[in-house]
Amino acid sequence: MSIWTRISEALAALAKGESLGAVFERLRTPPERTVAFAIAVIALGAKVAKADGLVTRDEVAAFREVFQIPEAEEENAARVFNLARQDVAGFEEYARRIKKMFGEDQMVLTDLMDGLFHIALADGEYHPNEDEFLHIVAEIFGLSERDFRGLRARHVPGSVPDPYDVLGVEPDATLDEIRAAWRQKVRDTHPDRMMARGVPIEAVKLAEKRLIAINEAWEEINRDAA
Repeated sequence: MSIWTRISEALAALAKGESLGAVFERLRTPPERTVAFAIAVIALGAKVAKADGLVTRDEVAAFREVFQIPEAEEENAARVFNLARQDVAGFEEYARRIKKMFGEDQMVLTDLMDGLFHIALADGEYHPNEDEFLHIVAEIFGLSERDFRGLRARHVPGSVPDPYDVLGVEPDATLDEIRAAWRQKVRDTHPDRMMARGVPIEAVKLAEKRLIAINEAWEEINRDAA
């Protein structure tokens, strides 16, 4: 059974009245956590696409960049998206369930936020309603204000990321502490680690932009300290 069939079945169960908690409970262990992660990206992504009042072709296309959909699975994928994009109501419960599932593993939640930003920016604009939506999701996930600023700066055109926000360190940290944080973030962004966290292989490529930002932040701080 393909991942898209399993995702479709899970969302169909929700549509028939099964509780979100019960569905996510079945998906809490590997390898089904990959299905749960995909549902979270699709459901929250569809809702953030709707947050500015209009779902555009670009935003729909963004899902194809996060998830490579085989031709034979396009019908299932379309059904998943259509089930999820009805409105923005209920997104907080999706966010709480995925937070409960992945606990304190903030890297998984950061992976998911990367996907949501990618979808929100697909139409070339960053609407205030999308910013509010994503800010609320980040707070539910337990991400810090610094984490959110770093995500937003990395994705929103024209933003200038604070290198300390990107690396998650204080400006008065020692260079050794900053180097250690940089190395840890590089390790956490490795494709093998991401897949071990339950991130679908199709979504791993979203981390390429994050890795570039991590390395640029370290280079900037290291250059200024020289």
